[in-house]
Amino acid sequence: MSTDFSLNSELHDKTLVIKTEGYINNIGGEKIVQEFTKHSDVNKLILNLENSKVVNSIGISHLIEVIEILNQGNGKLVFTNLDPTIEKTFSIMGLFQFAEKADTVDAALNS
Repeated sequence: MSTDFSLNSELHDKTLVIKTEGYINNIGGEKIVQEFTKHSDVNKLILNLENSKVVNSIGISHLIEVIEILNQGNGKLVFTNLDPTIEKTFSIMGLFQFAEKADTVDAALNS
């Protein structure tokens, strides 16, 4: 399995959209946190996981870190384009109690 990871981000007012590509492990999770923390005035993060089919426990711990930061400022994280396996994993772990999900980035931008 390839461990390559990359991301692209776009800022829409106070909403940051990050599109990931590859395995979200310790490296991928750290890159997401680093990109998110560059934008101190963001109150909504949309994480498009369309091109990420695997997230390990360390990657999830980084996502929880982002959720905690957003929740402190009454912000929110919205996951989009989830692979069914990742969606089930996030559901089992209870992430959707603290974050939302949407089918597409456009749907998340309008929520």
